[in-house]
Amino acid sequence: MAHKLPELGYAYDALEPYIDAKTMEIHYTKHHQTYVDKLNAALKGHNHLEQRNVRDLLKDLYSVPEKIRTAVRNHGGGHANHSFFWPLLKKGVKFGGGAAESINSRFGSFDKFKEDFSTAATLLFGSGWTWLVLSNGSLEIMTTANQDSPLSQGKSPILGIDVWEHAYYLKYQNRRPEYISAFFNVINWDTVNAYLKSAKG
Repeated sequence: MAHKLPELGYAYDALEPYIDAKTMEIHYTKHHQTYVDKLNAALKGHNHLEQRNVRDLLKDLYSVPEKIRTAVRNHGGGHANHSFFWPLLKKGVKFGGGAAESINSRFGSFDKFKEDFSTAATLLFGSGWTWLVLSNGSLEIMTTANQDSPLSQGKSPILGIDVWEHAYYLKYQNRRPEYISAFFNVINWDTVNAYLKSAKG
């Protein structure tokens, strides 16, 4: 079973002016496609692994042979992270539902959550992701380097922002904080609620 690029589900310009169409097109068709292609190449010939969902591979990385483990970690992580990320993006969805209740309970308010999440994303050195995850039944903010996934640490991602430069550089150049601020205008809280419900089982 070859891994495939998932459907984006919306036009490249659907997130304008917050995320520009050209960045979306390159990010999706070039960067994500490359992760998929390189993951498939790494798994070729490992029939028992080729049949596994990428999330399951990342949850149990140490079951992957050492020879291809780094490739699965990097490219499988890139595929899983982006497949998780695209449905999180939509304009005009209001903060609400179970995620809002949990965030307000855990952080005290949405504004406090936004401040803490934005600070973590701004201060993350180099390339990586900032996440809101469910860990042992509690929400927490965490960061991962490169394409590492919270799944590999036994945590369930609920929300994430890609802070690799390819995610924002065409529009924001080195102004990462502006991109992070813009991201909060395109969070699909319906998807966040669905991810939280799924994580809680």
